[in-house]
Amino acid sequence: PGDKELEPLKYAKVATDASVSRRKAEGCILGVTSLLSHCLGKGENVALVLRDVGVLLIEGRRVQMKFYSDFLERITGKRIQEGATFKVPQLLDMVVSRMVPVASLTLTGRVIIFP
Repeated sequence: PGDKELEPLKYAKVATDASVSRRKAEGCILGVTSLLSHCLGKGENVALVLRDVGVLLIEGRRVQMKFYSDFLERITGKRIQEGATFKVPQLLDMVVSRMVPVASLTLTGRVIIFP
């Protein structure tokens, strides 16, 4: 939104952080984005699971990020307990347990999951 500038992905940094070659990191990222684009182009519901962060859900025109509570606890430095820590109640809808089946987060219960 607005006039934010898109920054190119730093494949070398991703490769270093993941302990793989730059070529492998770039190939994996391009493969996932290509498959994701293909699925979305066919109208499929998609869940992109981001390890240690949460799940990005895309259903039709609805895009929603659900964060794991332990991730939010790490970045905020506060314990997340039944939403009591949140000053904004809508944030409670953005928290998900790692134990919840990803398909149950969707409206249809049908989704392609990218682990």
